[in-house]
Amino acid sequence: MTGKAKPKKHTAKEIASKIDAATTNRGGGKAGLSDRSGLDKGGHAKYECPHCKITAPDMKSMQIHHDAKHPKVPFDEAKLSNLHATHVPESAKPKPGIRGSHKK
Repeated sequence: MTGKAKPKKHTAKEIASKIDAATTNRGGGKAGLSDRSGLDKGGHAKYECPHCKITAPDMKSMQIHHDAKHPKVPFDEAKLSNLHATHVPESAKPKPGIRGSHKK
């Protein structure tokens, strides 16, 4: 029996959202590893713990980590290293492996 209330075709909005979900890096898996680690371009990891070298995106997350993992050591914001301030992105260099980046 055909003729249900919902049409069997996909809408343009649904197709666009599926394409966006498939092609956008959301920061998970191996694709987002360099972004999470903060080594490549700073990434989401802004602060680094001076005790265990774990990274956090903001001061509140770092304070929560410090209270949970290092309760005997007092929390001091001055000891945290800001990875965004120390790392300069290298956007001027061509990326290796991209076809056509070295054409003359």
